[in-house]
Amino acid sequence: MFHSTGWKWPTWTVSCLLLGLSSCQQYTTVSPPPLPMGATLNSTAAEGHPRLSYNGRYLVFASDRQSQRTIQVYDLQRRRLVPLPGLNQEGILQDQPDISADGRYIVYMAERYGKPDIFIYDRQTFRSEAITRDILGVVRHPTISGNGRFIAFEINRSGQWDIEIYDRGADIDLSLPQQNTPPSPNN
Repeated sequence: MFHSTGWKWPTWTVSCLLLGLSSCQQYTTVSPPPLPMGATLNSTAAEGHPRLSYNGRYLVFASDRQSQRTIQVYDLQRRRLVPLPGLNQEGILQDQPDISADGRYIVYMAERYGKPDIFIYDRQTFRSEAITRDILGVVRHPTISGNGRFIAFEINRSGQWDIEIYDRGADIDLSLPQQNTPPSPNN
């Protein structure tokens, strides 16, 4: 609906009015528009599997930028991608990421050794480690506990998908929630 001033009703308002919904709420998006250079959250390539850190500062996701499936981290406070040296290997599929509470650890699935494996990447040491390299079976969909100690994933050893939990041990550096305030669309 356009008025003489050219103003347009917000989409959520039109939907609520047309559908007669009384519980519609306005929402605000903080994501920037896609840019061809790929230096921001959205690009002209496919993006998927988004996961937020505990306080919402970091968003990890998979992307088909540069014609290869890679893992990306977007800092919502600084509104830019975070460098991940050593994580994305050329010619290797990296997919299905998740991120720990403070954004230090990233788990993901990659096919580096001829089969899908679950890896953990440490953003402080810039190193990845395969945690399922010696496990027989197909793995997928990893998730990491907020503190970075436990990793759960699906595994198919005998024609049925089951859940496996990997304990990294009590002596690891924990990933604890930071007391930052969540990003705001006005910052």
